[in-house]
Amino acid sequence: MNWNHPKTYNEKLQWLKLYNRRPEYTIMVDKVKVKDWVADKIGKEYIIPTLGVWKSAEDVDFEHLPNRFVIKCNHNSGTGMYLCGDKSKMDVLQVRKGLDEGLRENYVLQNREWPYKNVPRKILAEQFLNEPGKEAPDDYKVMCFDGKVQLIELHEGRFTENHTQAFYDRDWKMTSITQGRYGKVATKMVERPTLLDEMIRLSEILAKDIPHVRVDWYIVNNHLYFGEMTFFDGSGFEPFDRFEDDQLLGSWITLPDYKIV
Repeated sequence: MNWNHPKTYNEKLQWLKLYNRRPEYTIMVDKVKVKDWVADKIGKEYIIPTLGVWKSAEDVDFEHLPNRFVIKCNHNSGTGMYLCGDKSKMDVLQVRKGLDEGLRENYVLQNREWPYKNVPRKILAEQFLNEPGKEAPDDYKVMCFDGKVQLIELHEGRFTENHTQAFYDRDWKMTSITQGRYGKVATKMVERPTLLDEMIRLSEILAKDIPHVRVDWYIVNNHLYFGEMTFFDGSGFEPFDRFEDDQLLGSWITLPDYKIV
């Protein structure tokens, strides 16, 4: 790691962790508070409806939740999350146990992603986004550099054995960029999303004046939904299959000439 002159994407993400500590980032990674922040910027029609927010797993009112929903913690990534496709098949005790584990998790200690440190820990239930024939909708991770979209990281078949990853440029041309962390690299180009231009426009509004951020989206029933914002894709530790790709993405990040610590 070259702290004085970082060059690669992953090196620069580590630098940004240490030195680009803008307090508003904590709001942007909070899965509860970010909804109001995003709605204020681009409109509430892009927000996934919230079904409930609680401080503890014991407080969650499963009885009054619909048959299908998503429940998760607001301060971490994955631990405690449950996608409920049929409430009659849900093991309530196990779901509460998972949520308790998620609330106890100090996500900052894993890879020092500091924005999560001061997020008030809560449980969030959201409307289940149903895309026919899929366990979960495709995930469009829009990668913005200096407020401009350069790449869209597409994940298909999430939570299944057929999970694939591909990188497209902003004109929806499939690139040769690959990361082996998901096991399968997509080989077939998918059709250009009908809402791609809107997705890019809105991502650039949310990413304005930020050196680098990833803005996630879902498209369900021809409607665009905001997912989340991530400042450190892969926490800056996920290698690319080709080192030159790490260098290419790194060249797109202009590090601030200031350090906020």
